[in-house]
Amino acid sequence: MGRKLQNSELNRLSIEEFKLSPKLPVIVVLDNVRSQHNIGAAFRTGDAFRIESIFLCGISSIPPNAEIHKSALGAEDSVEWKYFANTVDAVTFLRQERYEIITIEQTENSIMLNSFLPNKNIKYAFVFGNEVHGVLQSIVDASDLCIEIPQAGTKHSLNVSVSVGVVLWEFYKNLNSILKSSNKPSTNNLK
Repeated sequence: MGRKLQNSELNRLSIEEFKLSPKLPVIVVLDNVRSQHNIGAAFRTGDAFRIESIFLCGISSIPPNAEIHKSALGAEDSVEWKYFANTVDAVTFLRQERYEIITIEQTENSIMLNSFLPNKNIKYAFVFGNEVHGVLQSIVDASDLCIEIPQAGTKHSLNVSVSVGVVLWEFYKNLNSILKSSNKPSTNNLK
């Protein structure tokens, strides 16, 4: 099994090193996420996968915020973020910056996450919605693609912070596989 590693053995980046290091070509968009704990968890997960940024939209709280910090554990200082009063404005901005807009939502034409293979030449924006109402229909309509996380239980919904973790892990894993097969540097070694 092995012994647990000490924090000093984890080769963690400083905030300055993080900000200067290459990023996963992903922006997480939080569409009216009301729970500050979910927002903090999205920052912490974004830090773990070294994403480009988080866009906080609508009623989503912004740092500095003690409740966000409780679950972000300082990741709100490492991961870049922007606030948009309206999620449509965030999507418009991302489209102008040539991001593919992917909404994580159960829709009539969604594809399953395990069927989605990223393109190594595309930058992605993943939109996650409100805990009760999901992603706004206007954002679904403005998306390039909708992805659904496969589920087999009775609820057919996941907490938004869990969804962020599942989607970013699957994207990270698949992009690394694609990069390895094309002999490009993997995101595992982003330094």
